[in-house]
Amino acid sequence: MEQFRYSISSVIEPGIIDLDQAMQDTFSRSIRYLRLSLTSACQMRCTYCRPDWLRHCDQSGQLTADEIESVVRHLVARHGIHKVRLTGGDPTARPDLIPIIRRVAAIDGVRDLAMTTNGLTLARLALDYRMAGVRRVNVSLDSLDGDTFARMTGVNGLERVLAGIDAAIAAGLAPIRLNCVVLAGDNDRQLPDLVRFAAARKLEIRFIELMPMGPLAEQWSKRYVPAAVMRERLNPHVADWQPIDQGHESAQRFDLRLTDGRRVTVGFITPMSCNFCAACNRLRLTADGHSYPCLMDQPRGSFLPAVRPHFDAAHFDRLLSAALGAKASEHPAQGVAVMTTIGG
Repeated sequence: MEQFRYSISSVIEPGIIDLDQAMQDTFSRSIRYLRLSLTSACQMRCTYCRPDWLRHCDQSGQLTADEIESVVRHLVARHGIHKVRLTGGDPTARPDLIPIIRRVAAIDGVRDLAMTTNGLTLARLALDYRMAGVRRVNVSLDSLDGDTFARMTGVNGLERVLAGIDAAIAAGLAPIRLNCVVLAGDNDRQLPDLVRFAAARKLEIRFIELMPMGPLAEQWSKRYVPAAVMRERLNPHVADWQPIDQGHESAQRFDLRLTDGRRVTVGFITPMSCNFCAACNRLRLTADGHSYPCLMDQPRGSFLPAVRPHFDAAHFDRLLSAALGAKASEHPAQGVAVMTTIGG
């Protein structure tokens, strides 16, 4: 694997975080954003996400709706979490998704409830998700070419996803963001078409650099397309790039004026060419109760002992303190987990 373009600090030893103060990690980054994976199951088999051997996802040990509500309620009321994103796998593969959405949305203090999905169920259920309490969605859309889409996702589902995007617009979910993982040899020449598609529907699109984790970890150097090359692909179609303040966003965002006069917001998520670790405000919790303070790092313990058979707030906080104490200043050079188990 070729040398990455940023320095990697050594992983720190677990420390103790004073949770009587505002929830922060060892590097004084305020943690206000929970990415909650509801399941490792997904209806797609994206080449960069889910390995061939993971054909059956055991959901028997996943957190129940009651346990999810207890965890989120505690993190919001006690520790100031105010933004929650439901992920997977794909959260729509979980049969009790809508009741879970209702429970989380009803928690006082959750100001932003979002969901990331492959889009396959949106044509049928976008309005139901909106009425349950989801306010915005990110939809994976790696290609507008049917053959490329099928090759990258493992399903012939492009038309269903496109119909789902239109249904999400009609349901009033906003903002809707399109997520596109860019792979050399697959969709790296299709970025202008995707930008025009987003512009026509007044949606934001985000192009994501491939990370060395999951099924394509060993092929990373051959499949990786840095954001600088993505911009080169788009430059002939863009009349003006105006940067947008990044804040805590993971994406470097731009307001683009295209050569045809339309405007569109385009983001680049650059974990490999220019990481955004210094602004990280995320805590990740997997469907089986494990904590991932960093997407590419190793899990930092399970919350299950504090959740089952009954929620124990003091025990939960001790485990949370240890997890945050192990959050490194930057992500490691290579991920150790499979993306579908963490939720991205």
